[in-house]
Amino acid sequence: MRPTTTDEIRQAYLDFFREKHGHAVINGAPLVPENDPTVLFTTAGMHPLVPYLLGEAHPAGNRLVDVQRCVRTQDIDEVGDSTHLTMFEMLGNWSLGDYFKEGAISMSFEFLTKILQIPVEKLAVTCFEGDSDAPKDTESAEIWMKLGIPKERVGFLPKAKNWWGPAGMTGPCGPDTEMFYWVGEGEPHGNPAVNDPDWMEIWNDVFMQYNKQADGTFVPLAQQNVDTGMGLERVAAVMQGVSNVYETDRFAPIMAKVRELADHDDVRHMRIIVDHLKAATFMIADGVAPGNVDQGYVLRRIIRRAIRSARQLRIEHDGTFTPSIAEEVIAQYGDAYPHVRSKAAEVLAALRTEEEQFSRTLKEGMKHFERMTEGAGQTIGGTDAFHLYDTYGFPLELTKEMAAEKGLNVDEAGFAKAFEEHQALSRAGAEQKFKGGLADHSGETTKLHTATHLLNAALRQVLGDHVFQKGSNITAERLRFDFSHPDKMTPEQIAEAERLVNEAIKADLPISYHVTTVDGAKEEGAIGVFDDRYAADVKVYVMGDFSKEICGGPHVARTGMLGSFKIQKEESSSSGVRRIKAVVSGGPSEIEVAKEV
Repeated sequence: MRPTTTDEIRQAYLDFFREKHGHAVINGAPLVPENDPTVLFTTAGMHPLVPYLLGEAHPAGNRLVDVQRCVRTQDIDEVGDSTHLTMFEMLGNWSLGDYFKEGAISMSFEFLTKILQIPVEKLAVTCFEGDSDAPKDTESAEIWMKLGIPKERVGFLPKAKNWWGPAGMTGPCGPDTEMFYWVGEGEPHGNPAVNDPDWMEIWNDVFMQYNKQADGTFVPLAQQNVDTGMGLERVAAVMQGVSNVYETDRFAPIMAKVRELADHDDVRHMRIIVDHLKAATFMIADGVAPGNVDQGYVLRRIIRRAIRSARQLRIEHDGTFTPSIAEEVIAQYGDAYPHVRSKAAEVLAALRTEEEQFSRTLKEGMKHFERMTEGAGQTIGGTDAFHLYDTYGFPLELTKEMAAEKGLNVDEAGFAKAFEEHQALSRAGAEQKFKGGLADHSGETTKLHTATHLLNAALRQVLGDHVFQKGSNITAERLRFDFSHPDKMTPEQIAEAERLVNEAIKADLPISYHVTTVDGAKEEGAIGVFDDRYAADVKVYVMGDFSKEICGGPHVARTGMLGSFKIQKEESSSSGVRRIKAVVSGGPSEIEVAKEV
């Protein structure tokens, strides 16, 4: 049967790769990447697989398939058109040193034309045109043409279009070949290299042949991998014969809910609300809380953008609006993502609180606007307009609208200048913050990641078994470890945790791992938050009799390689969650660590 609904397409993809091509189905990862400070959110299915793309053996084998929820914010201003989404589902299959270009392309072609039954004449592809880093990918083009894609439907594009990765600043990457569906008028013609607006990208096969180094060079990978990504929502639009993703079966009921509340139709603002509150629902369900930094800031920003769009639609936003939309999101996606349904109470409470708080902020902003415009002349200055945006969350459009009601203009050029200066400062801060990072699997980050295991075990000894890891962020300079605990640690507790870690380091305990089931890991007492993030088979890392924890790596060979451990700071992260920042010093050199890992 030809799959057409979102749920049918999702399942058909998993079944095709599992049953016909021997792929193991693995669970999608949470939206917040574990142990990767180079990005705030999981932007692709390859994020959790970086260690395996670099050569580590995956417990489930070398052919994998999954559905990964992803968040990308670089196109947030495009949200409201027919295709761009903040949070979306990515269907992906991987070859870890198994099949390569011919195998991947043949499977993609088979799924598109045999399972989805898309006519070949409505498909086009692009390949990498080559540059000084890598040659032109004529091999992929020839495979497509051999399968039946006409030569005129094959285009070549530069790295900006046909190269993927790395996910952070360093790591696995390579040329890709992208698949497109005809959305133009009349008969399909050309390809995205010559008439791009007529073609919509639906799938991407990445051939990971290189490892990008910190100095910007590309080194061939010893293990060649395939990483693919198909946008579920876009494919659903194709299969359901609708013009945009918001008309597909899972989005349409959420749009209907917004329309029911709105005073009038404004499609762009309705779509922004649907997209942003769907993303917010999934973020909160994955443990993100609205805040002023990192993931929390992004979450707060999209909730507030949704509320501002509600204001444009004259929807009341007194604390009931965002939860009502989230309830519909949960109803539509709770079957496919049970953890979203199980976290419904937390999601609704967080949205209600944020909505109430922002509504108060808007009122304060209105008061500031009134004070600011008294005797302002004919124009509101760009710096003043940006202050309304940065402090009170007023978009420029809202300030212009309010100014027009008073017969005033807004210095838009001045606003743009202030905005650019703000972005430059943010970028500089981000570059400093995300310097290094676990994604490069350097010796220093490997040592620090290993230290988080020892710290986790030590904290459970000192504070109790209620302690579980709630997140970590590791750069080449330090580790940051978040854990569940309601109270500030005493100086004595901090000293004792540090002492236990250093004793484990001094003991030079051997570090090994074994593969077992989730139930087996529970039975043997391994530490882990046992939810749906784990696949059927997991790796349990054992450090002597001190630590036993589910993890994907990387780790040093012996605890003695860490040198010494020092807690620098203990502080609050969020309600019920504490944060420790720590460093290691001494131990073997980077090269010596690499030899033994």
